[in-house]
Order: sequence, then C-alpha cells, then structure tokens
Amino acid sequence: MSASPRRGARSPSDPKESKPAGTVTRPTQMAHEPLYRTALARTYRPRGFSELIGQDHIAPTLKAAIESGRVGHAYLFCGPRGVGKTTTARILAMALNCPDRSDGEPCGVCPSCERIWSGGASLDVVEIDAASHRGVEDARDLRRRAAYAPTSEDRYKIYILDEAHMLTRDAWNALLKILEEPPPRVIFAFATTEPQKIERGAAPVMSRCQRFDFRRVSVQDIASRMETVLEAEGIPAEPAALRAIARRAEGGVRDALSSLDQVLSFRGDAVELADVRRMLGLVDEDRYLAFFELAANGDRAGVFAFVQDLLDDGHDPAEFLRGLGDALRTLLVLRLDPEAEAVELLPDSRERFLAVAGALVPADLLRMLAALSEFEASGTLHRSSQPRIQLEVLLLRLVRMESTVELEELLAALGAPAGEPAPRRARPGTPPSPGTSAT
Repeated sequence: MSASPRRGARSPSDPKESKPAGTVTRPTQMAHEPLYRTALARTYRPRGFSELIGQDHIAPTLKAAIESGRVGHAYLFCGPRGVGKTTTARILAMALNCPDRSDGEPCGVCPSCERIWSGGASLDVVEIDAASHRGVEDARDLRRRAAYAPTSEDRYKIYILDEAHMLTRDAWNALLKILEEPPPRVIFAFATTEPQKIERGAAPVMSRCQRFDFRRVSVQDIASRMETVLEAEGIPAEPAALRAIARRAEGGVRDALSSLDQVLSFRGDAVELADVRRMLGLVDEDRYLAFFELAANGDRAGVFAFVQDLLDDGHDPAEFLRGLGDALRTLLVLRLDPEAEAVELLPDSRERFLAVAGALVPADLLRMLAALSEFEASGTLHRSSQPRIQLEVLLLRLVRMESTVELEELLAALGAPAGEPAPRRARPGTPPSPGTSAT
C-alpha cells in the first residue's frame, strides 16, 4: 500500500473503487491541526467492510445481505473488546445510507458516510450507550423515537446500542415488541462483550436478532495493521516491537493502537522494541528463559536473586506472571511439537525456547501451568500487601516441583527393555492371585 503523506489532505479516490482487505483510509486533516490530537484508533477506524481485519466470516455476509436486499431488522454483535463490533455497526449504517454504495461497500467519503464514521450528529443513525441508558424509561423513549420514519424514503434509521448487556430485564421487555415487528426501514444493532447476560436476562431477544460472534484478531493481523498505519504516518518500526504490542493487546486491535499511541508519545520518530518494553512494562524473553533454567536446575536459592533483579528493573509482579503463563504455554507447545505453527516467535527466539524446552518434561510444564493458573485464580497477589513475598513463594513452588521421570528412563534404570512392562508389585494386604503361592 502506498503511504499517505504524514500531514495534509488525503488524495482523492474513486468512491466506487474497491480496496484490498486490511487497508486503511486516512481522513482529511487540516494543515494547522496537530496530528496526535485524535487517537490512532479513531483516526484509522475502518471505513468499509474491506478494511476490517480478522472477521472474514462476518464482513462478506453483511456485504452480501446489503447487496441482495436481505438486511435483517436486528443484529447482535458479540465478542471481546476492541475487535470491531461498534465499527461494523457503523459501517453497516454507512453502507445502507450511502448514495454511492458499490458491491455492498460504502464510499466512505460522502457527507453521510463522514457523519456516521466520525460518530457525529445524524438524524438517521443514533448511537446509544446502554450502560448509562439502561432503564425501562430509556427503552420506552427509544421505542417512541423508532416509530418516526427516516429523513427520506431511500434511507434507513439505525440504532446502535453499545454495551447492550447492561440493559435491565424490564428494558429488554419494553423492546421486545418493536424487535418482533419493527417499523419499516428501522434497524437495531446491539454490541456486547457479554452475550451470556442477555441470554440469562432476556432470552427471547436472541431469537429476534441475527447473531454474529466476533473473534480475537491474530498477532500477525494486528502487527500488519499497525505496520500499515505507521507507513501512512511515515514512521519506521521494528517488526519485533509491533509483535510485542500485538501480543499484549490479546486480540484487540483498538488496544494495540492505543498502546502504539502511548509508545509514540514517548518517541514519535520510530517504534523500537526497547521503547515498547519500557513504556508498556513488558518483561523480555531472556528473563523468562533465565527463570526456566532455574527450574530445570532446581536452583531454589537463585529465585531470590531473580526476583530482586526483576523488581530492581521496575517490573510489576503481576505483569511478570501475565507473561509467564504465555511463556510456559510456548515451552509446552514446542516440547510436544518443535515445528508447531501455533507458536508466534521470531526464528532466533524459537531456537532459544526450544533449547530450554528440551530440558523440561511436558508433565512438569503442565504442573507448573496448573500451579500458576491456581495462583492467579485465587487473586492472592492483588490482595496481598507484600506482592514480592507472594511472587517468591510461587516461584519457589514452581522450582521445587519434583521432576517427572519419563517411562523410557525409568525402564532403562530398572534394566528392562523399552516397551516391555515392568513387573507389577502387589499392594500391601492384597491376597495373592490364584495359581500363585504366598511367600
């Protein structure tokens, strides 16, 4: 993709020209306007279905529905935060009301698209925060407003309700009738991170909506999106730095762009891995590998010096444990399958993890993961007034776990050939089997 100039207006383009998936369209910016007055997540919000990433099962379906005239009257967009639920609802509204729509895609540049994309005032597209308008009176007011026709015969009236799971049971009951028999050219789009709450509190709503489940976006797709954004900004970046931000975002594109904004506020001319770790408090891979070497060697005394160095470098214990789980999973996957594609590591990092994984048995890694999961679920670290001691206790538990012996090693130690079962010993108090004599 050719990069747009860092400042100045976006070059004109044919509204009906299709864009490759994953590209971004930069909005027009005044010459005197500071660049970072608007967050990157808003500046580069997708303007069409082709710009959505990681939702290939949703974008084509909605485009086909618009093109064929089979648009539903109510949609329920479910998924984690920052994956494009509200953005997709806006793009749907843009496409339905765009005078220059082509192949189900909005043009993205007409006055109608600009107003909807920016979240500005629009008579036909209304966004409502259900967390602060959650009561039955709010629902009744929405029902009254939905009874009015759109501003013209060829337009749709779309109501986008974000955080829809916050609506009360009475509010949902007030909306049931209009969802079952909506007025002509009126569409509802509900976005939620917790669909199970709607299922428990307003189950009939589910049957009145078309449900779309949004997925977490992969590390590779998020890193590619950030690379495209930085190309448009004219800012170089290290691939490892972008992947570190993408992993930290845990599948959320908005979270990744917000973190990128934070890094750029520290240094606006480049994005480097060292700056990313410093600004986001990330723990580098070498430190995790050093701990696993302690575990492989059973070096309990080394745990105290390890924790001391960790805290001296300003790392948060909670952040360290957050990455420790990912590192343990990486070791386990590589131990079971050294060629696994499920591990997203650079080649040099993969080799170092493989070397450490060879010194640990899968059963040991499983027990370490189980102990870490149990510790995190208990919330001990967050409740404790001495997080350092809690961290040391946990790491000592992980290091002191007795190593599992592989079956082949055990048989070799007993002098039995591999694959031949060792003789079974009778349990104490067990009577001898028929045909044998007790000694």
